[in-house]
Amino acid sequence: MSFFQKLKQSLAKTTQVLAGRIKALVKGRKIDDALWEEVEEILLTSDVGPDATTELVASARLAAKNGEILSGDDLVPWLRSAVAARLRPDEADIRWNAGGTTVILIAGVNGSGKTTSIAKLCKFLRARNKTVIVAACDTFRAAAVDQLGIWAKRLDVGFVGGSNNADPAAVAFDAAESAASKGVDVLIVDTAGRLHTQKNLMDELSKITRVLGKRIPGAPHETLLVLDGTAGQNGLQQTRAFREHANVTGLIVSKLDGTAKGGVVLSIKDQLKLPVKFVGTGESADDFAPFYADAFSSALFGEDETR
Repeated sequence: MSFFQKLKQSLAKTTQVLAGRIKALVKGRKIDDALWEEVEEILLTSDVGPDATTELVASARLAAKNGEILSGDDLVPWLRSAVAARLRPDEADIRWNAGGTTVILIAGVNGSGKTTSIAKLCKFLRARNKTVIVAACDTFRAAAVDQLGIWAKRLDVGFVGGSNNADPAAVAFDAAESAASKGVDVLIVDTAGRLHTQKNLMDELSKITRVLGKRIPGAPHETLLVLDGTAGQNGLQQTRAFREHANVTGLIVSKLDGTAKGGVVLSIKDQLKLPVKFVGTGESADDFAPFYADAFSSALFGEDETR
């Protein structure tokens, strides 16, 4: 199964709530004010967000007025193209460090899929012939360190861990020292699955960020926040809190296969101005890929692949 097919399958719940309801609504329907109000409600219930919903509906109204949307049947293809255009500028590659090891800091609340996302990112990088070290800085949970160690061995990447309750910043520094001295391409730094209300742990994240920068100039070059796709609008609040303590540069949206709220990706763009860099569509290490707006939009609306 191709990644697009996996993406389409993972977004099936959202597609049913979003495209399915819109298609049923507009079939044989004339364009009128009542139709636009119902479309707006469907977009909002799919967690597309108020800003994106308002602007999409306003643009669709204008397109209908200009003859681009002649009937209700034209609406879903038009929305697919409009959503892709809206998201396309946010496509972004990893911020590579041209002068040495690229450091990627991974953050996220408990249960967001952070550990699995790290494993998927490792496999993605190894498939591109990058050497990788993983730093297990979630020292508050021995199970988290052990789990990452197992993944590292399975995926043939380096591993630096600390003892239970060791200073996470010290582990991060040791990992940075190892990666820099060995000329490793990428250092991935795990952090505690902290809750956004736990100030002490958020401060620890800031400390790790400072320590990494002292050993490897410019580090971390990426700070990726793993956002649970099932969290919907609640995930946006978590992201805002993390941004107060770390320079979040992008998002990994996980668990898209378990939600009918895939439209939250549009809210992320509007409210947070952050690019979605990767999406996870299942439990396997292969269920992971860079974010592409056209593929996402096509899958979201149940259409065929356009990229």
